[in-house]
Amino acid sequence: MRGHVRKRGKTWSYVIELPRREDSKRNQKWVSGFATRKEAEAALTTAQARLQAGIYVAPTRQTFGDYLASDWLPAIKGTIRPATYESYDRNLRLHVIPRIGGVRLSALDAGSLNSLYAELSAVGRVKKPGGLSARTVHYIHTIIHRALRDAVRWDRLARNVADAADPPRQRSAERREIHAWTSESVRAFLHLMKDDRNFTLWLLLVTTGMRRGEALGLRWADLDLEGATLSVRQTLITVGDDIAFGTPKTSKGTRVIALDAGTVAALRSLKARQSQERLALGPTYTDLGLVFTAVDGTPLHPKRISETFRRKIRNAELPTLSLHGLRHTWATLALQAGVHPKVVSERLGHADITITLNTYSHVTPTMQADAADTVARLVLGDHT
Repeated sequence: MRGHVRKRGKTWSYVIELPRREDSKRNQKWVSGFATRKEAEAALTTAQARLQAGIYVAPTRQTFGDYLASDWLPAIKGTIRPATYESYDRNLRLHVIPRIGGVRLSALDAGSLNSLYAELSAVGRVKKPGGLSARTVHYIHTIIHRALRDAVRWDRLARNVADAADPPRQRSAERREIHAWTSESVRAFLHLMKDDRNFTLWLLLVTTGMRRGEALGLRWADLDLEGATLSVRQTLITVGDDIAFGTPKTSKGTRVIALDAGTVAALRSLKARQSQERLALGPTYTDLGLVFTAVDGTPLHPKRISETFRRKIRNAELPTLSLHGLRHTWATLALQAGVHPKVVSERLGHADITITLNTYSHVTPTMQADAADTVARLVLGDHT
């Protein structure tokens, strides 16, 4: 297979003979920038081997950052959820492009990625101190891997170098600590919120373990108050500071949740109040059929609701907890009460029961002790 190296200026280059074009003219590719003749010859040998194997991709001067920002992100924007796109864009813009965006796409290798991961773990965001968690760095690796996988599919690269990279693994000790309230704190919170406009929202989150977006996207059409159930079919998500409606991420996320009598009663009262507000505002009322709204019927912004929750529990001097912590609270209390993990998993909308067991492993030791005592009593009677 024809090809040779040549010194051009202060660096060495190689030229490789590619298959002829459709017009039968010769098709040569020059690749420059090698410091020594030996490096150029090695690169030529590699290129010839790849050409022979049918996996050759002509090197390009396009940088990794340009590929991500100009080609890849715009191409996938319409194929993924808006919140996912925002997450990809934010992580690449803050953590990847400022550091290795100037590297040529064709020159990117596993070593470059490993150096990036090490720096992110040690330093974190550019111009902001503090290393990123192993979980976040691994997520960034996942984004890069997908971007390079598409580069291979689009014939920009011969192989995905992220396959050979070594992102940090999230060890068990590094799992995110689960914060949850006790049943006493939950009762104190609901008592203090009994006259709050969003009391029914707080109650629903406490008694169902629903996600914030699932509750805020809930419509009256999704409720069966006679049958005491609700169906999770729509979510309210944030895209930047804007909001949009979406659907659950997985098939398990679309589910039916049974409701207790107290929550059903609160929902009935809310429905009556909302009907009065709709009549009072007339045509200026925005009727989207949502259960939880502002006075004029417009959706509640997820981020504002989380901020409101934090402010209220701080003012009430209750233990610090995020709004998502109410979901953790429900799951923890349910497992402690002996509800089967499979039922807890289904109500939470987890894709698999192992997610439930891994997330709430802090409850497992107590469950195991109770199981040991229960089975021992069955076998040994009162002699335990």
